[in-house]
Amino acid sequence: MKTVILSGGMGSRISSETIDKPKPMIKIRNVPILVHIMNIYSQFGFDDFILCLGYKGEYIKNYFYNFFINNTDFTIDFKDSSIFFHNKKKLNWKITFVDTGINSNTGERIKRIKKYIKEDNFMLTYGDGVGDVNIKKLLNFHIKHKKLATLTAARPPGRFGVLDIKSNNIVNSFKEKINPKGYINAGFFVLNKQIFKYLDKYKNPIWEREPLEQLAKSNQLVSFKHKGYWRPVDTTRDKEDLEREIIKIL
Repeated sequence: MKTVILSGGMGSRISSETIDKPKPMIKIRNVPILVHIMNIYSQFGFDDFILCLGYKGEYIKNYFYNFFINNTDFTIDFKDSSIFFHNKKKLNWKITFVDTGINSNTGERIKRIKKYIKEDNFMLTYGDGVGDVNIKKLLNFHIKHKKLATLTAARPPGRFGVLDIKSNNIVNSFKEKINPKGYINAGFFVLNKQIFKYLDKYKNPIWEREPLEQLAKSNQLVSFKHKGYWRPVDTTRDKEDLEREIIKIL
């Protein structure tokens, strides 16, 4: 199965980090978010990736082209023009890089990788959210329910401190808001290739609007509730929080 990662966003809400690189390449503990996401899938045996590139796509291409040079010690032997990599990490990754347009919306990016999808089902996720999602359970859930689309639903991370205030206005406790009511779309989709008919009817569609709304109206969208860790990186605070919390998914 292919794993498609939307990697073309500009990340305007965290522009201080994305002036010179695309949002998925923001580093968390010296590793790009994109690589953390790929590792999530890889630990469950999903190693065949399609990256939907857009804004500064060449940055992502160059990173992976020089992946071992940038991530391992190596020796160059000028006598025979050879390079030997020391402690080279063994990866089974296969990555297809697809330019899906600078100004493409999420649905348009998915449309443009249609020709690379040969199997009945494929994975899809965003290039800026990480979590300890069990990908095998997600896939089994999708197969069991026999719908065209499965999305992972998660609790949004708390952004405000919760105060426990006594009657005399003394604050009894302060803690981060945990598991607020309601679920949101956390990405980590499993999709049947028939979803392309919901995309092809629109020009430059936004995946989260008409296509997903139509799938829901057609009773073809089901949610896999994830109650573990999940966090998107939309702001500098999100990045700082993930820096502290990334150990939860390593």
